Order: sequence, then C-alpha cells, then structure tokens
Amino acid sequence: MFRFRTASPRTARRTAAALVAALVVGGLSLPAAAAQADGSEASQSSPHDKLGNHDRSLIAQYKRQHLARSVPAGARKAVPDFVTLMLAVKDGRTEEAEKALTELGAQVTRTDPGIGYIKANVPFADVDKVVALNDVLRVDVDELLKLEDTRVDSGRTGVAARAAAAKEAGNLPAAPSGATPDDNPYMPTNETGSVDFKKKNPTYDGRGVTIGIMDTGVDPTHPALATTTTGERKLVDTVAGTDPNNFIDLLFDSTWYLLSSTKVSGPTFTDPGGRATWTAPADSDLRIGVKSATLPNGSKVPDLGVLYRPSDGAVWVDTNGNHDFTDEELLRPFKENHQIAYLSTSSQRVPFTIQAKKVGSSNFAINLNLINEAHGTHVAGIAAARSLLDGAMNGQAPGAKLVSMRACHALGCSSAALTDGMVDLTTKYGVDVVNLSIGSSPALNDGRSAMALLYNRLIDTTGVQIVIAAGNSGTGTNTIGDPALADKAVAVGASVSKATWWADYGSEAGFDKGIFPFSSLGPREDGGFAPGITAPGAAISSTPGWLVSAPVAETGYTLPDGYTMMQGTSMAAPQATGAAALLLSAAKQNGIDVTPAELRRAVYSTADYNDTVEAIAQGRGQFDVPAAWKYLTKAGKEIAKGVARADDVTVSAPVCTVLSGQLATPNTGSGLFNSCAPGSSGGQKVGESRTYDVTLTRTSGRDDARPYKLVLQGNDGTFTAPEFVALEKNVPTVVQVTAAPATQGTHSAVLTIDDPSTLAVEQSAYLAVEAATPLTPGTTWSAEGTVSRNETVRYTVAVPAGTKSLTVNLSGLADDSQTRWWAFNPEGVSGESSAAGTIYCYPNYYDGYGCNPLTRTYSSPKPGVWEFVVEARRTTPELRNPFHLEASIAQ
Repeated sequence: MFRFRTASPRTARRTAAALVAALVVGGLSLPAAAAQADGSEASQSSPHDKLGNHDRSLIAQYKRQHLARSVPAGARKAVPDFVTLMLAVKDGRTEEAEKALTELGAQVTRTDPGIGYIKANVPFADVDKVVALNDVLRVDVDELLKLEDTRVDSGRTGVAARAAAAKEAGNLPAAPSGATPDDNPYMPTNETGSVDFKKKNPTYDGRGVTIGIMDTGVDPTHPALATTTTGERKLVDTVAGTDPNNFIDLLFDSTWYLLSSTKVSGPTFTDPGGRATWTAPADSDLRIGVKSATLPNGSKVPDLGVLYRPSDGAVWVDTNGNHDFTDEELLRPFKENHQIAYLSTSSQRVPFTIQAKKVGSSNFAINLNLINEAHGTHVAGIAAARSLLDGAMNGQAPGAKLVSMRACHALGCSSAALTDGMVDLTTKYGVDVVNLSIGSSPALNDGRSAMALLYNRLIDTTGVQIVIAAGNSGTGTNTIGDPALADKAVAVGASVSKATWWADYGSEAGFDKGIFPFSSLGPREDGGFAPGITAPGAAISSTPGWLVSAPVAETGYTLPDGYTMMQGTSMAAPQATGAAALLLSAAKQNGIDVTPAELRRAVYSTADYNDTVEAIAQGRGQFDVPAAWKYLTKAGKEIAKGVARADDVTVSAPVCTVLSGQLATPNTGSGLFNSCAPGSSGGQKVGESRTYDVTLTRTSGRDDARPYKLVLQGNDGTFTAPEFVALEKNVPTVVQVTAAPATQGTHSAVLTIDDPSTLAVEQSAYLAVEAATPLTPGTTWSAEGTVSRNETVRYTVAVPAGTKSLTVNLSGLADDSQTRWWAFNPEGVSGESSAAGTIYCYPNYYDGYGCNPLTRTYSSPKPGVWEFVVEARRTTPELRNPFHLEASIAQ
C-alpha cells in the first residue's frame, strides 16, 4: 500500500490526480502489496485513543515506505504527504469539525452531516492534531483489506485426482440440477424455514423489497439474477463504491480510467500520451483515457480507449480495439437504460457497465465496471436468485430486487470504499436492507471503529438494516470481525447441517446441525454481543460465467459454468439478508411498519437456539423466518393498539483481557468476559468460584419497577444468576453472576433479560470465562481425546511473561488422519506465522503445504491465555479421530 508525499496538502487531491493521470495515461504500472488488519498491533495504548494501535501502525508504515521504487524520481516532488482518514464526529458538529480540519491544513474530500462523517487527506505531521479535536469521536485510516477466498480448497493442487478418486469410491451425493427442488441442502434456505414459509405465503417472497449488495460486484448478465418472481428487472443498478479521488482506490482498482485534463476534438486526434491516433465524433469538448485492461482470465486488451463528453455524460469505449469510437455504442450509466457492453478476447467475452465521476474540481474518471471476482455474484444469488440452474432452486428472496455496490476488486477492498459505498448505498439507492460479506480482524474488536459507529448511525437515520458476516477467523474466542462489531448491525455466524456437508462437500458429519470450524466467535473485546445469530454458511450459487468454477472434488460431480460452491460467513450473511427481505416483504403487504430495531427484535427474539453449540459461536441461534414473522404479526397488532413492545435495557459488566485497559471505560463492557491468565492478571482458575457484579439499567418505559426474568441459555453449569430482577427506569441495578468453571477451556452462556409482559426479549448479554492451565518451564502440558470429522475441540493454556518460546506437538493420530491444531494468541487473533499455510496444515494432506502439522514453535509468544483448536478435516478417513497434544515453554 502506498501513501504519496507533497509539500502542499491543500492542493493534494488536484496534484495527486494529475500525477496519477499522467502515470496511467503513460502506461506506468504501480506495484503494491495489500495491507491486512492482522492484529499485529502493539499491546499498549491509551484507553481514550480515538485512532487505535492498528491505525497508528498503518500510518507509521505509510511514512516509512519509500516511493522511489515505484514513482519516477522527477515526479517525487509532486507526490502528496498525507494519509486519508475517515472520521466519525459528534452529532450536529460536522460543519465545525470540517472548518477545524481545514484550518489544520487537511483536505476535506467528503462530508455527510446526517451521520457525522468526514473523509479527509491529512498531512502526516497533523494527524495527532486532528485526532485531538474535541468534535472528533473516532478515526479510521484508509487501508486495503485483502479479500478472503471463499472457494473450497482454492488454489490447491490435485483436484482432478481427488475427483476421480471420489467417483471411483462411489456412494457420492447427486449433482444439483434443474430438477432439484427449492427445498434442498445445496442452497439450504430451508434451514431457516423460508421454503415452507414461501409455500404457505407465495407473495411473501421478497417482492417490493430492494436488497443492497456491498461486495465485489454482481454479474448483470446472470440468468438467475435477471428477473424477479413478478417479471421485473432484478438488478436495479450497479455502481462502483471505489472512488478515483482516493489513492488506494485509484492505484489498486484498475477499472477506473483517469481522463486527460487536455480536451481533444474529433473527427481525429492523437491522445495526450501519444499512444495512438483515434477516430471520434466531431465534438470539440472530449476527454480521453487510455491504458491496458486485464480481463478476469488474465488476458490483456492493449491500449483500451475510453472517451467522455462532459456536456451530456456520453461515454464511448473502444471495445473492438480499432481506435475508432464512431463504430461504438454511446453508453450511459446502467440505471438510465440498463446498458451492458462487452470486452472480448479470443477466449472470453466479459460484460461491463459504465459510470463517471469527477476528480478534483475539473478532471473526470470513467469506471468500466468489470467483475473480476465471483464473490459478490455468489452472495447476490444466495440472497435473491430466482431459478438457479434453470430450475426450482431459489435464493432466499427470489422476488426481491438488487442494487450492486462494488466496493471491492481482485486486490481487496479499501476501508474508504466500504465506508463511502455504504453511505451512498443506504441513502441514494432506495434499498431496504444491505448485505456486507466483508470485514477485517482487529485485535481490539470492541465495536468503536469509526466505520462501526457510522454504520450504527446509518441504520438509525435511514431505516435500512445492515447485515454483516461475522468473519472467518476460526473458532478461537474473541475472533469476531469489524464492522460486524457495530451494535445495530446484524452479525451472522456460519451454521452447517449434516445434509449440506454431504451434498456440497461429499463429507459425512456426525451431527445434524452445527457450526463451521472457520466461523468467528464472540464475544467482542468489551464482552459485546456478536455474532448475533447464525445462518447456513455454504451454498451452490450463481457466479459470473467467465470466471472459473470451483467444485468440491470429493463430491465427484462438476458444476456448469456460472455456478460454484462457496463457504464462509460471507455465505451466511446473505442467507440472513434474504430472510430479512422476506419479512420486510410480508410486512409491507400487510401494512406493518417495521423499523430496523423492530426487525432485529423479531429476528433475535425468535432465533432457534442450538443446545449442542456453544453460546459464543451462535449468539441467539439460527434465523427462523416463520417464527420471526409470527412475532411481527403480533407486534403489528400491538403497534396499532399503542402497546409497548419492549423497553431498552443496557448491560455493564466486568471485562478482563490483555487489551481491556484500552476500552472506552477500562475493564468494563456490555458483557461479562474474563480471558485473563489465572493469578495476578485477574483470570479464573479451574475449580475457582467467583462472583461478578453485572449492572442492568432500564432506560425507557414507565418509572416504576418492572419484573424481568433472567435466563441462562447454553450454560454448561458454570454460571448461576438470579431468576428475576426488578428494574426501575434509569436506576442501575446490580445482579450478581457467579462463574465456577469445572474444567479448563472457554465457558460461555447467553444471559437473556426479558420482561414477560412484552413480546420481545429486551436484551441479551454474553457471559464468557476462560479457565486456562498455567504453563511453567520444565514441565509439559498435555491433553488427549478424540475430535469428530468437521468438528473442533479447544484447549486453553496460560503463557507467562518473559517466555522465549512456546512449542506445541501433535501425536497419537490414526493412520491417514487429517487432524490439525491451530493457535490463537491472547488478543484473539491467529498466533500462526502464516494464516494461509495453516489453513491447509494437516498431516496426510499435501505435506501440510509448507507448514509442519506435527510440531511448531512460537517465538516470543505474547503473555496471556493461548487457545489451541484441534480440528478434523472433512476429508479425514475416520469419523472420530484420536490425538495427543502437548505444549511446553522455555524462558
């Protein structure tokens, strides 16, 4: 990732745009490496730091990078010296904050007073001054977040051989086809109850609802995304959320074409870069951009020219490469005439749409909205496809319409595009609910990022519910991702059934319903409640036909072009988004006004809790469409009668983690969470009983005391709490919760706080305690047992300060067993040196792909509680897999 330097921050945008325009027109390739939020921040920070350690480390990285490697020496003086910041400011103080920023020398590039959002290019030397402004609440640094690949075994070798072996073995799942019914395990919408719901209520299929898809873009030509159940066009609009005014977007999103500031005139001219002579309409006010285009298959379209007429927004693209625009169709943005154009090579024909944006005060950029990643189209299909595989199989809401906001591309997603794009999507495109299947994994995941705060405000001000994937960081405690941390977003974990393991993977599981091993767990760093619910996390769905299909080899079947099996909380989120669209559709048809808060109450109060899955993996349970609709019908009647559905209740509880001193209120959050090491650090020992004061405050409703029922869901016997508590309005009331972990490991439960006289469950809070076994030099900790295929077992150990190395060994495996462990450090992020390598670090599986699956040493491990997750891969031969795990330290 790059940051440019300049001596004139006030003219940064104009200077930078001119520089990059010259580079693009001149054909210079700017190499870069995508940055990730990998949790590698320092562990010390002020609890009131509005920026945070991760963002501070990004700024330091940008300042260190020497651009002489990628920018010509002659251009170096023109390169700006700033960092792009996204700021959440106090309500009603946007104008004052913008003025203060300008006085500090910042270049404000966007303001949205309705939600208190400002984006600005800030000189490195002035960052701390900006952060210190009284009107600024929280600051995020723009960065490029790497996309996770949700295709199964993507990039692994031997797929053909494994497919052949699967076919030879026989007893394989049948391939999905046009004859597959809508009730099926390939696209398991049935697991939310929606298939039966739509059969009983045929018009409650999403019609009248528009879903926003914030992702890598949606294929505008896919047949399953062509029309709704009522015959209307499904894709209403498709636009880019990336912005040519942002350096990261402009440098890494190759679909933007910066146009020369020099006017050109037809009928012939030579472009300012001197690349070619062009034939054009006989106009005198034309702008041109020229560069090579790379199609999704890697083939090049040399000297692709884009011509723009500012007077009326007309665009021509030289799709046939003959340097003549007069034989090309005049293009307009998709929303106007739903125009789709194509770029072609000998092996590929790829559709695109166009979009124009202003750059600075006088320049322009054209976006050729090429889809180079399958992710967004797959997500859209889960949410709203109709007639997948030309048959009866649908996504959740086949009657719904879609708006595609492409904030991401093959190299990743800038955090600015995710913020800007979400603001635009919820305020300008008439959507009713938005799906976001993208996020990062910060160590301090307390829900206080600027993005999370702004998403909360968007939900409140626009009335549009945002649904977000919880993350695929794995089954370590406190791995939940951002911005799924936002309090008012619906954060979705990934569930999976035995039927889907077989149909989509050709793998037999030993349970009926469970959670995927990759699905991130709660709680937030402050004990906050995320994930909120679960939904099915694997599906065969639509993908662009020009991108390579990715079947699961062990099923023995292949999929036609335009279809792929993907997995992840990325797939769970659109299941929930589409299910929400069904509820909104039904509510509109029945005259029920459903706010985001009421929608969340309906989903949360009726979710189907799975007693075989731990609380921090599933939140309130799986989305249950019929039960949520039953709630809404009752709520609609109560609303009409003026009956209160629920009062607001807040929770304040003790938090002890290695980062809890950095919370907004140090060591205090919205749920009980103790992951500290036993002893002086404040953690609990195995067998120790400890009582915690949990404070409940009712902030709305009548002034007199009301009785609330307290229920512990998912409790393994660790926690006890009173059955009832009386809550007066605005009077904090302490409830004593006792935790007595009988075994090592993470123990969790959901504390529900419910007024029996109301329809909703007023509040839910996590209770989570990690009881770790202390490691000491000269001794070896060990554990042994069995782990079932497609499942995990977790262990916790406490590593003391001053430890030089932590060594872990895995043994006792059965022949051909594909059982692994992976480590999570005390900050709730992966402790492995290579996340990509560890994903495939199994014995008897391609030699671990460069990772030793039987022994690894972690140098200078962070002190605190480490988790070891033992998992048996879906392809391991035996259902139950024995193992012996050992750990030792050296000081």
